[in-house]
Amino acid sequence: MRISYDSREWANMYTILYMKADYEPWWKFEGWEAFIQTNETFATEEQFKLALAQKLEHFRLTYDNEATKKGKYWAFWSEDESFYCEACDDDTQVYHGIIAIKSEELK
Repeated sequence: MRISYDSREWANMYTILYMKADYEPWWKFEGWEAFIQTNETFATEEQFKLALAQKLEHFRLTYDNEATKKGKYWAFWSEDESFYCEACDDDTQVYHGIIAIKSEELK
């Protein structure tokens, strides 16, 4: 079944995005979509909540640090995961971000 982004079915679905960037996911700087690693969509809230709980558990076991915002954004990182930023002339932290939202919020 194909679902249009304008359809009622799509608006009632849930999405979990995983992004990897040099900033936390709640900033959503211009072009942030290019940093999305995975995009998972769920038809029911129950499926969504179960998948989110599993993903958060995995990231909590993998990374040393966690920050959250508004109950729908999570950032995970370890101090030893960084890269050299030539424009900054310094090391930049890598963040693993989770965004958990109703699909209609992606519009």
